[in-house]
Amino acid sequence: MNRPVRLGFVGCGSVMSGPYTRMARQLQGRGLVERVIACDVVAEKEKFVQDELGIPRFTTDYREVVESDDVDAVLVLTSMAEHGPIAKAALEAGKHVLVEKPMAITLDAAAELVSVAARSPGYLLCAPAVVLSPTYQEIWRHVQRSDIGPIHLARARYGWAGPWWGQWFYRSGGGPLFDLGVYNVASLTGLIGPAQRVTAMAGTAIPSRVVDGELIKVEVEDNFQITIDFGEARFGTVTTGFSMQSYRSPAIELYGGTGTIQMMGDDWAPAGYELWRNSVGAWQIHGDTDPHWQWTDGLRHLVECIQTGTPPIITPEHAYHTLEVMIKAIESARTGRTLTIESTFTPPTFDLGEDDRADAHLAHDPTS
Repeated sequence: MNRPVRLGFVGCGSVMSGPYTRMARQLQGRGLVERVIACDVVAEKEKFVQDELGIPRFTTDYREVVESDDVDAVLVLTSMAEHGPIAKAALEAGKHVLVEKPMAITLDAAAELVSVAARSPGYLLCAPAVVLSPTYQEIWRHVQRSDIGPIHLARARYGWAGPWWGQWFYRSGGGPLFDLGVYNVASLTGLIGPAQRVTAMAGTAIPSRVVDGELIKVEVEDNFQITIDFGEARFGTVTTGFSMQSYRSPAIELYGGTGTIQMMGDDWAPAGYELWRNSVGAWQIHGDTDPHWQWTDGLRHLVECIQTGTPPIITPEHAYHTLEVMIKAIESARTGRTLTIESTFTPPTFDLGEDDRADAHLAHDPTS
């Protein structure tokens, strides 16, 4: 494609008007995209979208976006329950699609989305885009080069106190696992490989909350501890919830036979990583190679793929696998059973590069 990719947005909440608008404006400034139309069920957002966000057309009907001849790619940024149906409609209309996480809220809907994507001329890129971060990819290289030996255990966490807006976060199809833990599951499966079994404990720690100024009953689990079996005696845990006030710990930790590597910050906003190798006998601290990397980078990647005709690194099959782990974790917690994961996927791969002991982003090497 030798012209800007024409974007249509479905859902004009805080995710669209803040992070995705910033990314789209950066790409537009480089002549890579054109923002054509936006949709939201709240008609009163039209003036804000046109005057503040600078998008010329507005509609309350998402079908107008997905069926528009002057739209190449559709961004599905609605509440979670609408992700699957809108993404499917856009793919069936031949559009490229970026859908926020999760891709759908049921496995049947997600499987249908994978099937439609396989026969659609458009690409389907499902958030989260954690595998695109430079820090994730550096950790992946260490794992692939066996710098920490075979992985035996892993730990991931992401949580906070929970949103005070959007009551759908606390309704069926919402919850912290779909909203937050999804990053961790995508990261661990990308680094270690497909999960084989999952078991979990979960519950509603805070049964009522004030959301949008109204006291509501929380209808979903808001507190999770999940164990994932990757086979060959490799286990990982995910801690997530709308129940965590703060933390000072790595987002991801991988424990190998000869070392440990841990991602600092969050996997959606990495702050470098720390590496322990028995052969070195000290922690090596690596700064983030791109502190400005944004979790909305999936949009940049999708645009690049459209321009070059190259399928995205993030596959629908990985997104489906991530969703299956999450849905079966919820089922495991409710039934007390360990459940088998039936899907699989091919993890993304990257250029292995050179041994990074000489990398410029080695911020502190106690052995030097």
